[in-house]
Amino acid sequence: MNRQQFIRYVESHQRAVRRFLTALCCGDAALADDLAQDTFVKAYLACDSFREDSKLSTWIYRIAYNTFVSSRRSYKSTEEIVEAVGLITTDRADKAFEYQQLYQALDRLSDKERSAILLHYMQGYAINEIAEITDTSIDAVKQQLSRGRQHLKGLLND
Repeated sequence: MNRQQFIRYVESHQRAVRRFLTALCCGDAALADDLAQDTFVKAYLACDSFREDSKLSTWIYRIAYNTFVSSRRSYKSTEEIVEAVGLITTDRADKAFEYQQLYQALDRLSDKERSAILLHYMQGYAINEIAEITDTSIDAVKQQLSRGRQHLKGLLND
């Protein structure tokens, strides 16, 4: 892949990658934007080494996932999530709270469960592709999806 092909790919797919990272970061759009930028820089610097044995999107999402995991290792949150339960309005300013309950539930899942759920249901990846992105086995992804669904169901019904 040459640099021009890479740039065209980023221009057409950057919103999806940012959306994935925003969900992984449980709604923290600023952190997700930073991670997306890091992801694309890392991918750009390594695009000459991209092997065509997997899809480009799988390769990019693997870099995004690894960037997220690395950031989680180095980031220890000391602030508690401030809940804004019951804020349902149609004002544009309050749109940030639209998915707050979901983000709070996702935040309580393990990183692996959250990643599997988001890659499968939000991005539409097949189980074998998720296994490649997260560098785990297919059986592990199936288990993460099953547990993640159970945990989310319990958290969202509370």
